[in-house]
Amino acid sequence: MDILKRRFKYAFAIVALSLIAISVSGQKGSFIQSLDHQNHWVDSVFRKMNRKKKIAQLFFIRANTDKGQAYEDSVAKVISDEQVGGLVFFQGGPVRQAGLINRYQKLVKVPLIIAMDGEWGVGMRLDSTISYPFQMTLGAVQDNSLIYKMGQQVAYDFKRLGMQMNLAPDMDINNNPDNPVIGYRSFGDNKFNVAAKGIAYLKGMQEEGLLTTVKHFPGHGDTNVDSHFDLPLLPFTRQRLDSLEEYPFRQAIKAGISGVMIAHMDIPALDNTKDLPSTLSRPIVTGVLKDSLGFKGLVVSDAMEMKAVVKYFPDGEADVKAFLAGNDILELSENSDRAIKMIRKAVRKGEISKDEFEARVKKVLAAKYWAGLNHYHESSTEHLTEDLNRPAAKALAQQLSDAAVTLLKGNVSSLQLEPFRKTAIISIGVDQQTVFQQELSKWYIYSDIFVVGKNMSANELKILLLTLKQYEQVYISINDMRTRPARELDYSSDVKLFITELEQHRNTVTSVFANAYTIAGLRGIERSGALLACYQMTDDLQRSAVKIISGQLKPTGRLSVTVNSLFKTGMRSSL
Repeated sequence: MDILKRRFKYAFAIVALSLIAISVSGQKGSFIQSLDHQNHWVDSVFRKMNRKKKIAQLFFIRANTDKGQAYEDSVAKVISDEQVGGLVFFQGGPVRQAGLINRYQKLVKVPLIIAMDGEWGVGMRLDSTISYPFQMTLGAVQDNSLIYKMGQQVAYDFKRLGMQMNLAPDMDINNNPDNPVIGYRSFGDNKFNVAAKGIAYLKGMQEEGLLTTVKHFPGHGDTNVDSHFDLPLLPFTRQRLDSLEEYPFRQAIKAGISGVMIAHMDIPALDNTKDLPSTLSRPIVTGVLKDSLGFKGLVVSDAMEMKAVVKYFPDGEADVKAFLAGNDILELSENSDRAIKMIRKAVRKGEISKDEFEARVKKVLAAKYWAGLNHYHESSTEHLTEDLNRPAAKALAQQLSDAAVTLLKGNVSSLQLEPFRKTAIISIGVDQQTVFQQELSKWYIYSDIFVVGKNMSANELKILLLTLKQYEQVYISINDMRTRPARELDYSSDVKLFITELEQHRNTVTSVFANAYTIAGLRGIERSGALLACYQMTDDLQRSAVKIISGQLKPTGRLSVTVNSLFKTGMRSSL
């Protein structure tokens, strides 16, 4: 009997500890599931706030750690005075940011949700941290479990820094190569691939306790205007939007996404009000997203300071309209203090029902509870940089790169040129030797390295072409050194012509470490004996390309976008 009692006490203790763990973390199941249950912490916090403080919970303001002490102090004053609901961090450093988060959290009665754009991890904003491949690069990966693992690693980084929300993934279908704002940020132009990759990424993050936000609903992929500067028009029919643009978002909602970000776009098929951004449209935010698609999670506006909204609705009008449209979180208002006062007036006038207003505020509080902010703890800055650059994360970044490289033309024999022949290894668009050259030269003992700057003079290029005629085979790497790789290379016309002439060499292998769309602008590149699409310029991808050329690795990537009539989505050359 005593044994049974002891076993019962032990089992009871285990259950009790489990319940405590759930309470401390704030999590039990998904965030969406948690909204179906009454939350006493949420109710208690809600009751203690006046109307102004409740409205302030819906506002997330900008924060940086690279703008100096005066800027940091000004943000601290806004936080203290207004008691806003959250922050969105931008550029800076990890140790400075973790310390600043600790400082800012002490200024509020209800802990802040700390968010950041981490489409390719915290390296998108922070120095001294890991950047995973861009989403266009990931679109080529065939093993989505790797992207799920990336989500897990990104969640660890966010939480280690004291953050609770990633404003990612981007689930726009980039079916317009001229898109000035999405491009490499999209998984590609195939709606099924975009949905599958985005869901793998968001599930990896959410199952590790991070709030996520897919963007930019209902789809920013087929636009030719950057909403940071003006209002893009999405002129398509409702049928087209339902079948294409909205598809990844519908799938993400079914998968339990915790948040959806609304794009700033003029969409006449969904709301024909002239010059009305979708963010400010109740028929779109509430009618389509919440009612038709049944989304119950957090609806997050795109930045409210962007020209797409303030150009047509200045002086706080955009904030009020976004609130009335159904957004739960208003991100980066031009003036949050003014906006809170204006929304308070709208609530007082009955422009929104009491029940809807309360539900919106409680949803934000519920997100804080789910993310564990009901038991907030400071983040330690000790060993922070080492933790964020852990070997497992670096190994995964390399593994993703290995899986992304796409062989567009050629086979084993055309990739692996003769090891004992006189070989030129040329990197174009750079001003010093590349990792690609250093690694590849180890396999070709009779090789010479040449570096071609993106603006090298026509005379220098002519001399180099004459020199290269002495070589029996040529390895070429085309590189985009810009932080954000555009759809066209910023090379001079002379350098582009040099590439065209170089491709006429009888034995060439070309690797493009740039946005896949740039291939379309390189005349003659299709004449290369073998062609690798490597999507962006990173050390990892350069190592991956060398592994493939040297036969250590088989290329498994498939092209994530259609480049031209020769190179289309999903293709890869058969070995």
